[in-house]
Amino acid sequence: MTRHRSTAANAERLRKYRPDIQGLRAVAIMMVVSMHCGILDIHGGVDVSFVLSGFLIGSQLLAEIDRTGKVSLSKFWARRFRRLAPGAAFTIVVVGVLSWIYASPFRFREYMDDGLAASLSVINWRLAENGTDYFAADGSQSPYQHFWSLGIEEQFYLAAPLVLVVAAWLSRTLFRNRILVGLVLLAVVGGSFHVGYTQTATNQPLAYFGTHARIWELTFGVLLALWAPFLSRMPRGLAAFVSWLGLGTALVTGLLITEHTPLPGYAVAGPVLGASMIIAGGCANPRFGAERLLDNPVFDFIGKVSYGWYLWHWPLLILWTHMIDWEFGYSDRFRVAVLSFLCAIAMHFIVEKRFRENVKLVVRPWRGILTGGTLTATSAVAMVVALQVPLNLSIGTAGTAAALTGFTGTESVEQAVRERNDPRISQSTLLKSPDDRGDHGCIDQLLVTSFTPYDECVIGDKTSDRTMVLLGDSHAYQWGNAFDSLGRKLNVKVVTVIKSGCSPEAYKITREDLGREYTECPQWRKTALAYIKKLKPDVIAVANRVQYTTVREGAEDTFKTLRATGAELVYLTDTPKPTFSVPDCLAEQSDHPAECTLKAETAVDLPDFRKLEREVAEEYGATVINTLPAFCADGYCPAVIGGHVVYWDNSHMTGSYAESLVPFLEPTFKQALAD
Repeated sequence: MTRHRSTAANAERLRKYRPDIQGLRAVAIMMVVSMHCGILDIHGGVDVSFVLSGFLIGSQLLAEIDRTGKVSLSKFWARRFRRLAPGAAFTIVVVGVLSWIYASPFRFREYMDDGLAASLSVINWRLAENGTDYFAADGSQSPYQHFWSLGIEEQFYLAAPLVLVVAAWLSRTLFRNRILVGLVLLAVVGGSFHVGYTQTATNQPLAYFGTHARIWELTFGVLLALWAPFLSRMPRGLAAFVSWLGLGTALVTGLLITEHTPLPGYAVAGPVLGASMIIAGGCANPRFGAERLLDNPVFDFIGKVSYGWYLWHWPLLILWTHMIDWEFGYSDRFRVAVLSFLCAIAMHFIVEKRFRENVKLVVRPWRGILTGGTLTATSAVAMVVALQVPLNLSIGTAGTAAALTGFTGTESVEQAVRERNDPRISQSTLLKSPDDRGDHGCIDQLLVTSFTPYDECVIGDKTSDRTMVLLGDSHAYQWGNAFDSLGRKLNVKVVTVIKSGCSPEAYKITREDLGREYTECPQWRKTALAYIKKLKPDVIAVANRVQYTTVREGAEDTFKTLRATGAELVYLTDTPKPTFSVPDCLAEQSDHPAECTLKAETAVDLPDFRKLEREVAEEYGATVINTLPAFCADGYCPAVIGGHVVYWDNSHMTGSYAESLVPFLEPTFKQALAD
């Protein structure tokens, strides 16, 4: 009788339906939407959702293993398909249509590639490979970017039942208990957390989006499900305290995380721990636990539509600026949140419920799998078809297109300013511009810590005995086509010594995408300068993006080192920096192309720091090339000069326009080589 009463008490505690989990699901989605929309800077909502998903899936799988000793993969995957595939497929296709209507034609192509990856549940790996900065605010975000977390979950759903069945069988065979299952789960949690923590410092995008660095959060939820019988025996007073402490931990740590916090790192452990404590405390069903707050009709309803709200809030947020005729303001944040919530409600009742509650799909799992697979395939095919659709460009016709002359003197820039209301450019040139990034020379990426010369680093006349070095960051790399042609014309080989985002001038740089000081830059710079000293070049050309962190001592230190090599020094002032993607603007503003012409007062930014760098270069004997006359005239910096699009993004000039600037550079470098 005592044993029976104990079992009954535990059964009462280990409930099949957990109102606190439904409420926590609502809290998680509200955290996500608030953070993304900029209403409240609170992070960790996705991490809370990962723990919830792991616990719920783990509970289902472990219960089935206890009953039958195995898992019906068809039933498990059918349930996942019925829940996830309809909403995801519908959202992916509709967002594709909205992107065609509102987004830039060039962005549309990129979006459809992302949509295809989202359909196949691998977009997290695509984002990691592209080095995506999730918190970037430069217009580079994709409306499908948020599918990264769903991709990780779906990859987890594919592997979890297989791993658990094998681990449970081995554990039961070898130990007659679940100890091996627990050890396997602990190993996954520990190993994945270690990978995520260490990789955040070396490859933050891979750590943020990589399944291997995030799977510990879902696995920790499964571990909670394994421990649920033990947790249910917790004293209810203690369980109530743990659940409230967990809610506070999730919210407070979420507020402490900022967009500058290295993520995932150790910071995501706060929301994960908080969610775990809420779930653990709720296992004992305490009367005065956090469930008293989480269990209410509002949270219950939000929890039901949370999946749709997650799917819709991000694409509407990204496309909203294209859909409105006014500047995005604070009130628009709430508009997006409310409209996406309404879309979620509509999709829940019109789309999701039709598949989740369909008796034929429930009774026959293979139908559920076939239906989900068909929906997934349909959305993927839709993205492939969209990629074949010709871009909707109306700017530039055969009658108005100019010859591709590029820069032919300052008069060509002045003419481009006069023609800014009707720039002469062909559609084919505009179509090629986003990919016209130059292909001469080499550039080391962010995490490289030392310069190593490769064959592709040598351009120009590769057989010449005379040597010139092009030193700098990506604003030096953008000159690659010009220096390749210049080197062949002046019979000098050009060695490109370039690192992304790394000014050759010695000062500290903090990168938001890394969430820390750019320590790889000074390490690389030291090796690069040592290489140049050993190379003993005839001429050193320095070009870099001007930054507000420039300090005179740093600039002097570098130019002093360069002068000591005995080479002639040439310093190219920084090129104008657009505040928008120029090809996108030209594609979107076909009726008002003048909107794409930069105003010099904003494009030629940081004038005080520009002046400082120029003064230091002259102080150490460098010949200064003022590049601005090749880009700007009469207070404007045209987007199109001599038939060429001048910039391929919001910062760098196209390779074709750079090549047209060889006559602009030649006199200075010809004299430097003679000297």
